[in-house]
Amino acid sequence: MLMDVSSEMIHALLPVYLVTVLGTSMTTVGVIEGVAEATASITKIFSGALSDWLGKRKLLAALGYGLAAFTKPVFPLAPTVGWLVAARFIDRVGKGIRGAPRDALIADIAPAQLRGASFGLRQSLDTVGAFVGPLLGIGLMWWTSDNFRAVFWFAVIPAFLALALIIFAVREPARPQGLRQVRNPISLTEMRNLGEAYWLVVVIATAFTLARFSEAFLILRAQSVGLPIMLVPAVLVVMNVVYAAAAYPAGVLSDRINRTSVLAIGIVLLIAADIALAAMPSITGVAIGVVLWGLHMGLTQGLLATLVADTSPPELRGTAYGFFNLAGGLAMLAASVTAGALWDIAGPQGTFLAGAGFALLSLAGLLMVQGRIGVTTKAPST
Repeated sequence: MLMDVSSEMIHALLPVYLVTVLGTSMTTVGVIEGVAEATASITKIFSGALSDWLGKRKLLAALGYGLAAFTKPVFPLAPTVGWLVAARFIDRVGKGIRGAPRDALIADIAPAQLRGASFGLRQSLDTVGAFVGPLLGIGLMWWTSDNFRAVFWFAVIPAFLALALIIFAVREPARPQGLRQVRNPISLTEMRNLGEAYWLVVVIATAFTLARFSEAFLILRAQSVGLPIMLVPAVLVVMNVVYAAAAYPAGVLSDRINRTSVLAIGIVLLIAADIALAAMPSITGVAIGVVLWGLHMGLTQGLLATLVADTSPPELRGTAYGFFNLAGGLAMLAASVTAGALWDIAGPQGTFLAGAGFALLSLAGLLMVQGRIGVTTKAPST
């Protein structure tokens, strides 16, 4: 949670800082955000596979948190866009290193019948940090009279606290006896061992990711309808409060019914969010769109991680999360770059209407294949 506080203090202000202070274009913002998230996702495949090969998760998680923490001081010190791109890139490498091993560790620990609730709780706790960070950003921007660099310096503190906690407070359980040793987790043989149901989940998640883009565009939409710069981080606060509130109940619900049904509801909410953001160019319209966006995140993100755990072998879970995040990261890169280009060409309405169209296509795809994964991904009975 502390690392999320640090990252979101920066993430909530960085798009506006890039556009208003450094004079970058919307397309550049889209490229930066897309490359950053794709970097994290590409890194996860190697860290996940390495955690399967080593049979250890904590070491890689600590390395990822450390890299992210030591990158944070670059943001207030960066004199040019190039430095900020480099800092964002390295910060996301740290996220990539820690992400897959952490999720694999949760999947290993959580009881099968409570797996949805476990990932929902993890998502809720992560998201608490994601809205505390922007709240602190709002307060610090007011206190420092919109001094971006001073706020970026404050973000360094929780990053190093998170690093200390992972090193000194987290203990990793012993590897279960008899679990198959994986020699080459990313070989073709092991990729086949992940199974058809798992790969269907990856395809569905990738198509869905193409339908949504970086939350940076929610911030920019709020600014475009007249929200003061000091209050812009409130967009992420509202979204993440709703996200955190919805994620755990959604996980509990997915333990009781077929998970694909909950996922379909989440996609419908994304379509509604995009339409509201496109068709209602006012602060009220943005507020409605942001709330719906948070609901869709709560109903989908923890659930997709749960589906990966449901469908992947225990000895390959790190690799499974790696491939899952790689596909999602590449899709996020494409989605964010496309969103930025559409914004420059057709304005925010074009960006969000295109998102609604892609979401509708992903919903149609889910409905077409849910029969092939519905039995496999239904929550285990107690």
